[in-house]
Amino acid sequence: MPILTEQEINMLVNAECHDPFIYLGLRELDKENLVIRVLQPFAKEAYLISKNATVKLDKIHETGLFEKKIPGSQIFEYEIKCTDYNGNTWTYKDPYSFLPVISEYDRYLFNEGNHYKIYEKLGAHPMKINGIEGVLFSTWAPNAKRVSVVGNFNNWDGRIHQMRVLGQSGIWEIFVPGVVEGDLYKFEIKTKNGDLLLKTDPYGTYFEVRPKTAAIVYDIQNKYTWNDSKWMEERKNKNWIKEPMSIYEVHLGSWARKDENQFLNYKELAEKLSAYLKENHFTHIELLPVSEHPLDISWGYQVTGYYAPTSRFGKPEEFMYFVDKMHQEGIGVIVDWVPGHFPKDAHALGRFDGTALYEHLDSRLGEHKDWGTYIFNYGRTEVKNFLLANALFWLDKYHIDGLRVDAVASMLYLDYSRQDGEWIPNKYGGRENLEAIDFIKQLNTVTYQYFPGIVTIAEESTAFPGVTTPVHEGGLGFAFKWNMGWMNDTLRYFSKDPIFRKYHQNDLTFSLVYAFSENFILSISHDEVVHGKRSLLEKMPGDDWQKFANLRLFYSYMYAHPGKNLLFMGSEIAQRKEWDCSNSLDWHLLQYEPHKKTQLFLKDLNILYKNHPALFEIDHRYEGFEWIDFNDADNSVISFIRKSENEDEIIVCVFNFTPVPRDNYRIGVPKKGVYQEILNTDWTQYYGSGVDNPKEVYSQDIPMHGREQSIILTLPPLGGLYFKFLIK
Repeated sequence: MPILTEQEINMLVNAECHDPFIYLGLRELDKENLVIRVLQPFAKEAYLISKNATVKLDKIHETGLFEKKIPGSQIFEYEIKCTDYNGNTWTYKDPYSFLPVISEYDRYLFNEGNHYKIYEKLGAHPMKINGIEGVLFSTWAPNAKRVSVVGNFNNWDGRIHQMRVLGQSGIWEIFVPGVVEGDLYKFEIKTKNGDLLLKTDPYGTYFEVRPKTAAIVYDIQNKYTWNDSKWMEERKNKNWIKEPMSIYEVHLGSWARKDENQFLNYKELAEKLSAYLKENHFTHIELLPVSEHPLDISWGYQVTGYYAPTSRFGKPEEFMYFVDKMHQEGIGVIVDWVPGHFPKDAHALGRFDGTALYEHLDSRLGEHKDWGTYIFNYGRTEVKNFLLANALFWLDKYHIDGLRVDAVASMLYLDYSRQDGEWIPNKYGGRENLEAIDFIKQLNTVTYQYFPGIVTIAEESTAFPGVTTPVHEGGLGFAFKWNMGWMNDTLRYFSKDPIFRKYHQNDLTFSLVYAFSENFILSISHDEVVHGKRSLLEKMPGDDWQKFANLRLFYSYMYAHPGKNLLFMGSEIAQRKEWDCSNSLDWHLLQYEPHKKTQLFLKDLNILYKNHPALFEIDHRYEGFEWIDFNDADNSVISFIRKSENEDEIIVCVFNFTPVPRDNYRIGVPKKGVYQEILNTDWTQYYGSGVDNPKEVYSQDIPMHGREQSIILTLPPLGGLYFKFLIK
């Protein structure tokens, strides 16, 4: 007669037992006897093997449930040997013979929302327990009826490795001996209403190549030996507010491709991209999301594997090599990070345990209708912990230098992209998402606390106050914010025929009204060259020569304007077509003179920018900028001054936004002396017409623009000029 009741047997064989560790394994039956139970659906016979004896177990259910009463009261070490109906045998260490691994303190910190290394506990972690090698699997699913780990090691059968739940934490775990690195796995979750869900690991560090979705057991800890200690040590003392930042934004899948349109892998990208960035003097690379995602055309913004670099381009350690190579070449690595929403793919986070776990249940809080995605529930401590730890994970395990946080505006406002009646006000009746704001503040606090010298960057398109104000001063705590207003106004201005620009001078000058309200990055990103918006070159009016002249003028104005700089890949070669994520950039354009010379211009502009502190040292304070003249709308000319700390360097910048050269153009200058022309976008080496000034222009004692000194210039057509003040 079975010792278990019929109800208990049915619970086990139907995999509906909330805590199978009560029943399975070697357990105390009474003061004089033990009982061993094994569930192996494919076994005909099962044996308990110890150092003293081999005992055949009784089969108490045809599905493979075995049981045997064992005399004695002392738990001992054992193995299980099984034979299937074809005569095959296998022996294994019983997973149900191991004690819990995740400590009560770990669970407490996680449930509190403050376990910043929870990724070292949850997920799949190869380890050795009592000399036995295997993998600890764990996940958070507080509302599940039962959770099992399934994989190629158990024929994807959820009855074999049913997990234990750890108290009230909602965490399930099981140590499975014999599972090795490279094995595939998912979590099978039985919901309280009886549905079976097959979910990939939220904390998985490596996944199958899409369209497959299983996680891969992988120990990333000791896979790679880093060689960037010099960079990492120097980074700790960096204040990027005062440093030059010329950022090259890249989509790894379409920067360049191999024959037959195949992806380059991480190592190939590391070699080619680091050499290209170094040659062209960019300071940073910013990667569109590299976290695992199933859909190529999402560009990475529909994340299903937050803790895994995508396997499209190789293994985790190969991405480490990519970052390391950049650092060795003196290039910082920023990644796009997407905590604002996640996709509804059935294998991922959505309705993870049958309930709205990572998201809100109410669609007015929990869904982005425009994007077809779920919104994280930032008020749930474990969800907040998932995201906070994820940010720290990339900074820790992959040495990332910065996180560009996607869609911050959508996080800050409860009514983002919603009509009346489609959103729920906060407890004060307002539209601000108070829980998301608290999350963002904690994110910026802990990232800078644990990783000094990194940067966090907000893609934030509204006038929300204090985005780059420190948290302790009441702000959100980002280092930088994308200047979306400058981008929209400037591109709108440049798209107009020069004959009409005089009516739109305010589009150029308005940005200086708020330029110092935040620490801005002037961003010309992927979003501006796709979906019918045209490439930067094709946004420019005029014939082909004028298009290229306008483009050079645009870049010179951008680099002179207060703020750091970001350009999407292809901008530097004057890509003609819109960006296509499914194909390489049009590198063949470099065989043509205007494209090759545009690339040279950007290279020289980057060099000049990095070598002149006046262009970057006081980007975010009024002291670094001074208007000369913004009123000459009739000629579509503006001029201003950029200054370094203590005015150790002064650069005068003048821009002519029409194709008409202007002779004898007088502007006021701040000091008496010599002004050296250090940049002219119309130089012939850049495909310009060659309208130039003397290399050194002497100021005159003639007042202009409210200044005692002035200089006379020749303004080239569609030309940007930089003059450095020399004391002579």
